[in-house]
Amino acid sequence: SAQIADLQQKLLDADNGDRAKQRWDSIATILEAKCALKYLLGELVSSKVQESKLQSSLEQSQASCSDVQKMLMEERNHTAEMETAFQNQILVQEQQHQEKV
Repeated sequence: SAQIADLQQKLLDADNGDRAKQRWDSIATILEAKCALKYLLGELVSSKVQESKLQSSLEQSQASCSDVQKMLMEERNHTAEMETAFQNQILVQEQQHQEKV
């Protein structure tokens, strides 16, 4: 029964693919062609709008990423400077301790 169900699903899928192809192949009048062309142009406009939105979102994300990377580098530099200052303070305190000893 599982094999039968699988075969039936494959037949349905094949029919759906064939129907779409037959629909395009069966365009016989100018009116049908105009309707099909209108639909395709609508889909094109929709996909162009979506592409534009995605491109804008990508550019915004890239700018945000660049800003975060700059902040990260600044924080790393600041951390390195603070570490150097603390190391210097430790050395000074060790020297003072050695002098006291």
